[in-house]
Amino acid sequence: MSLEWTRERPAQWDADKARIVGAMTQGVFDRRFASCRDGEMMEGDWWRVEKDGTTVGYGWLDLVWGDAEILLATSPEVERQGVGSFILEKLELEAKQMGVNYLYNIVRSTHPSRDKVTAWFEKRGFVPSEDGSLLRVVAGTKD
Repeated sequence: MSLEWTRERPAQWDADKARIVGAMTQGVFDRRFASCRDGEMMEGDWWRVEKDGTTVGYGWLDLVWGDAEILLATSPEVERQGVGSFILEKLELEAKQMGVNYLYNIVRSTHPSRDKVTAWFEKRGFVPSEDGSLLRVVAGTKD
């Protein structure tokens, strides 16, 4: 499978984001994505993942005091095909180039697959905390 990673500058809400991010089951992401409108400028840094010219996922990174919150979203038709791992690897490379110390993600208590998603992140080196956040040192930034 050949995937393309493209930074969106500027990042705007569009039909593909609505289809992939906006259509996620309630409780996966916070409510800000439910109210986005076509053409609306998006906060943070966004990357689009394409497979054969079709958008199949997104990665998002938001810098906060030298650390970066990340978001990964894939379309249902490519689940369990390595797209999420691809996004995570690319986000880590982007974070490293930006001088980020830690990546973190928050798996909300309302997420319908919270345990499964948390285990996925743990398998990739993230350490969970009781509030649902997961943290990992960016490779090559700390000894």
